[in-house]
Amino acid sequence: MHMGKRKRKHLAKTGPLLLIALPGIAYLLINNYLPMFGVFLAFKDYNYFKGIFGSEWSGFDNFRFLFRTSDAWVMTRNTLLYNAAFIVIGTIAAIFIAVLLYELGEKRRVKVFQAALMLPNLFSWVVIGFIVYAFLNADTGFVNNTVLTALGMEPVSFYSTPGPWPFFLILTYLWKYAGYFSIVYIASIAGIDKSIYEAAQLDGASKVQQIMKVTLPLLKPTVVVLTLMAVGRIFYSDFGLFYQVPMNSGRLFGVTQTIDTYVYRGLMELNDVGMSAAAALYQSVVGFLLVLGANALVRRFDRDNALF
Repeated sequence: MHMGKRKRKHLAKTGPLLLIALPGIAYLLINNYLPMFGVFLAFKDYNYFKGIFGSEWSGFDNFRFLFRTSDAWVMTRNTLLYNAAFIVIGTIAAIFIAVLLYELGEKRRVKVFQAALMLPNLFSWVVIGFIVYAFLNADTGFVNNTVLTALGMEPVSFYSTPGPWPFFLILTYLWKYAGYFSIVYIASIAGIDKSIYEAAQLDGASKVQQIMKVTLPLLKPTVVVLTLMAVGRIFYSDFGLFYQVPMNSGRLFGVTQTIDTYVYRGLMELNDVGMSAAAALYQSVVGFLLVLGANALVRRFDRDNALF
């Protein structure tokens, strides 16, 4: 009887919390765990008439076909290099913005700038794609009709010229996300003990020296954790950035094709379910191994900042 009362009391305390967590748990089950049962599609020659269970097993044929094409190298290279650039440049930009906003001091002014920097994150990639198109369009684009004309240069058909697109994609990514990512670093800076800054000021440290010797070193744990989380997603690309912004231009596939866009095109345009599933499984396995490797590296040099 005593155990029954304890269980009822425990349920009374944890029940409301479980109800609050229920939508999140349902989301994870539906979107993250249930799709895992479809992994075996990567090992089947899927036929729409026979269905999932009636289709013939193909072993590793989907993987062999995937890796024998040039697409495997292109999409892997682009996904890794873009995400590496996003992690490094995005972290630097977010910390830079966070430090500047924190040093502004006055709350109303900070809120105005922070709202302005957060605004691009509220736009969908479809909207951003058309904003970029307004700048780069060969006929009426701002760059061709204003900038290049003023410099006496010939117009450039950007949507059929792959060269400048790595720069355009990185710049667009920073414009959308840098302000959003800076929020975490602003919170981390706000949590730093003010007495440390006061001690540095008494020792004659300038504002720049305080940032370099106090702020940045104390941001290290936050940077490490966020970088490890980003490494876990390094084999996943932002689909909208690489599909909507280049307007799905075939001439740009060499610099815009990533694993996510490849899987989408494999499903929507080629109807190749097996190879798309193989690419997605390859993406997940390598991403998981990279997380383990990055965490092991951090644990070896700085055990306190490792995730596990």
